[in-house]
Amino acid sequence: MIVVHALWDASTSTFHLWAESSELYNTHSGSRTTRTARTSHTKQSASIAPHPFALAHDTLLTHIGEFAGSLAARSMEQGTLPLRLPSAAKRPLPSPALLVDQVNEEQGTLRQWTVPTLTLTSGLTFDVLLALPQVPPYGIVFGNSLRYWATVANLSLELLTRQAFMPTLIEAQNGNMPHYGAHWKASIVGTDEERVASLSHMMPPLCWSSLSTDTSHPSQIRTIVQDFLDQTIDAFIRESCTASMPTKRGTNLALPEQWLRALTTTNTAYTTLHGSTNELKQFSSTLHSWLDQLATSKGETAFRTCFRLEVPELSQTSAQNDTDQEANAKWHLTFHLQANDDPSLLVPAEQVWSERSGTLTFLKRNFENPQERLLTDLAMAARLFPLIETSLHTARPQEIELSTEQAYQFLRQATPLLEQSGFGVLVPPWWQKSSARLRTRLQLKPKVGAVSSSSLLGLDGVVAYNWQIALGDTALSFKEFERIVKLKMPLVQVRGQWVELQPHEIEKAIAFFKKKQHKGEMSLNEALRLGLGQNGSDLGLPVEGVEAEGWIDELLHGLQEGVNIQQIEQPDTLHGTLRPYQRKGFSWLAFLKQFGLGACLADDMGLGKTLQLLTLLLYEREKQKEGMFTPSLLICPMSIVGNWQRELQRFAPSLSVMVHHGPDRLSGETLLYEMKRHDVVLTTYNIALRDKEDLTAMEWENVVIDEAQNIKNETAKQTQAIKQLHARYKVALTGTPVENRLSELWSIMEFLNPGYLGSGEKFRKGFAIPIERYHDKERSEMLRRVIQPFVLRRQKTDKSIIQDLPEKMEMKVFCNLTREQASLYEAVVKEMMEKIQEAEGMERRGLILATLTKLKQVCNHPAQFIGDGSSLPRRSGKLIRLEEMLEEVQAEGDKALIFTQYAEMGEMLRRYLQESLGYETLFLHGGTPKKQRDAMVQRFQEDRAGTPFFILSIKAGGVGLNLTAANHVFHFDRWWNPAVENQATDRAFRIGQKRNVQVHKFICVGTLEERIDQMIEQKRELAENIVGSGENWLTEMSTSQLKELFALSRDAVGE
Repeated sequence: MIVVHALWDASTSTFHLWAESSELYNTHSGSRTTRTARTSHTKQSASIAPHPFALAHDTLLTHIGEFAGSLAARSMEQGTLPLRLPSAAKRPLPSPALLVDQVNEEQGTLRQWTVPTLTLTSGLTFDVLLALPQVPPYGIVFGNSLRYWATVANLSLELLTRQAFMPTLIEAQNGNMPHYGAHWKASIVGTDEERVASLSHMMPPLCWSSLSTDTSHPSQIRTIVQDFLDQTIDAFIRESCTASMPTKRGTNLALPEQWLRALTTTNTAYTTLHGSTNELKQFSSTLHSWLDQLATSKGETAFRTCFRLEVPELSQTSAQNDTDQEANAKWHLTFHLQANDDPSLLVPAEQVWSERSGTLTFLKRNFENPQERLLTDLAMAARLFPLIETSLHTARPQEIELSTEQAYQFLRQATPLLEQSGFGVLVPPWWQKSSARLRTRLQLKPKVGAVSSSSLLGLDGVVAYNWQIALGDTALSFKEFERIVKLKMPLVQVRGQWVELQPHEIEKAIAFFKKKQHKGEMSLNEALRLGLGQNGSDLGLPVEGVEAEGWIDELLHGLQEGVNIQQIEQPDTLHGTLRPYQRKGFSWLAFLKQFGLGACLADDMGLGKTLQLLTLLLYEREKQKEGMFTPSLLICPMSIVGNWQRELQRFAPSLSVMVHHGPDRLSGETLLYEMKRHDVVLTTYNIALRDKEDLTAMEWENVVIDEAQNIKNETAKQTQAIKQLHARYKVALTGTPVENRLSELWSIMEFLNPGYLGSGEKFRKGFAIPIERYHDKERSEMLRRVIQPFVLRRQKTDKSIIQDLPEKMEMKVFCNLTREQASLYEAVVKEMMEKIQEAEGMERRGLILATLTKLKQVCNHPAQFIGDGSSLPRRSGKLIRLEEMLEEVQAEGDKALIFTQYAEMGEMLRRYLQESLGYETLFLHGGTPKKQRDAMVQRFQEDRAGTPFFILSIKAGGVGLNLTAANHVFHFDRWWNPAVENQATDRAFRIGQKRNVQVHKFICVGTLEERIDQMIEQKRELAENIVGSGENWLTEMSTSQLKELFALSRDAVGE
């Protein structure tokens, strides 16, 4: 495992990546290595020692390429950097994320070490950080410093999108001669100043470890952040300009032209200005004088100049007939001084010019040098809106008169520029209200003679439509629309209301209505997208709203209401009682099925997605006539097949279930016949691909996929196979509908409702790229509106959910054995039963306890039983399921405790989970020194952004600890003593816990773990007496009882 770190070197304006290696750390942690390192350092005391477990350049390049891309990695330069790092015992301390168990008794100090780095240019830095995945590749952990710079890079992107930057000229000494270079820099004012200060305050120390001092002054840290923002913004603008405009060549350009060229090129030959010393100094002085004025206009004084656009009054009666009225209208742009702390306080220019002293008093407020300020600001504003310059030809400028086209130019182009430059702008209220703009309205009706709403119409169904042009809430006739079009004016008045008409919108609308009829038929798919808020980009105009009739109105209303739709009573055949939020979820599923629309149930872990789905299946089975039912297909990962079997048996025993899995599974006509005889067919993702032909030959009532993130890769053969299944209704269950990329959401939605989000390419261009790369809030909100009716996600933090949950929820997680585990299990049983049959007394008891231990180890993981240090992935059903559940815990922002009886298993879990999930995992066991134990507990409790997982051996961590930061408790292996397990659970479920706690008890299906659990459940009221001494009570069983207890059942194997 490696931990990737990052820092920005403000002295060279370069970004550096380097990494620590756990393998190298273990190699260099021996005493012999330490002595060698000490000797080496003594010999070269004048130089800086190399970091002993930092990755070398070649290996570093390979790992960086895994998340940055090989092309980007090859563009990075190799280098070294001296860093001041925490050290003890004359070697650097590993970062917390490296997760090594050690206690340093020596006093820690800061010491310099040389680390190999990959150096990135500003532009490449920006690209790599913005594309940094949320979850790193296997075996890689993103250090806090790297994630920190990704956060700062997002601020750079935001500043760019808001155009919060400005050009400047930087002077540097080149010997005795001044050297002038053109640069762009971030414009940090107002709330952005607070954000930069906050980012500076939270900078991880590793980010300034290249500084020569032991502690960093706040001003130095601020300089690092500011330089990063400036350089990334400068690089982005230059690259953008170079790509869009040719560089003006020549050596005899005037200084202003040189400066503009230097700002828009990446060619270093042109980034420096050339001229005589006096010319350069004069130009620099003039330029900075203008920049200083710009800074002043951004609010450094108590007042500012404000422009107010006043609307002409037109006759409403003649406005519909007089096509010249808008063209001849006269608008007035008036000038004012405005108090910064009270925008409603405006001083008209007329009053400014009537003041004879240097101080103007207005409503008990003093304005210093108002006339000078107003003139200066008007001159600056004239550069942004040149028509203002005409007012400067008068001695006392107060306002200018504008035509309708000029007023539109002011509103559309000048207003944002003036506001960004610090001026106040007051525009008519209708301009800022989107409702005042021209838009379309859609009327939908059921197609004459169409099926009713209960007939599972589906997205391919057809509905009748009627398009209308609308102004806000008012529908326009096409005659009125034609009159407006003929005006060819950007601003027109309709029924007493001014409206913006952008030429390109009008052209697209005209083209649309020429191409399509006002009335006709469209698919329900298209109607839903428009009705749920996805703009009709093909229309040229936004869709103001949808009016629907009949079952279409019922559908749209229900989709918008979500879980607030009319609720259904739970079926009598359900063995259990739904909580109120679960009943809402079940009713929501049933509502969508009524219209044949697929649903994604994405509730948090532990909220009962399984129970809600089973309730739907029972509800449908009760409604169907005997002999008329169609089976449902349920697909899930191999690791939870056993869980589904037991949940079906527990909550829905009336449903007949067939498990289609294993090497002896049916096929062909035999399989088809057998499937039709059952209510539910349960299979896995792998089998769905392998037996694609058999499963697609069936017409299913429902196809349900659990852990739906398994089809997130749209091009995978497994995903393609599952999307080819035929069903009247499809459901996806997942706690993480989006893990890394929006394409994963598209893939799930394409399974549920094919075509609803368009093609994959259209979705990427329309949503994924604007949202992921450019953080487009409008597109993000549009996507939320479009998918919200089909994705139900409730979180444990919802107040309505919290009130509905018990404080502690205990659930059993049934796991299948892998084939390797099953072979080992049977071998242990055979060997040990032969010995037990021949033994007596204490020897027999000892053999029974040894057998229990061996079988529990096999159930945990083959590597624990064999003890050979072999690899862990995909060899244990428990570990597979634990990893899946912890991914969801982390995605929900929760924390978890993981208990095991065995220290060696805890160590294996620690190393594996850290490498597979990319997060530091703590491990506390009997050998953990008190100092380190206390530090672990403190970090887990207090660092909200720190490690989400804490593994504890049940003896060392089962009592005496307060770990209320966790709201999940996993018992990886069972103690078979309820009192001991409850004590361990109470590390999280105790005074101070403010959240509901979920307890997950792992049990291997068809093994002694399941049978002992059943025995305890059957005698729960006597459990304390029966199993109070742990496993000793099992030693009193007869040989035949032990054979039955240890036997491996056929359903134990999950592959």
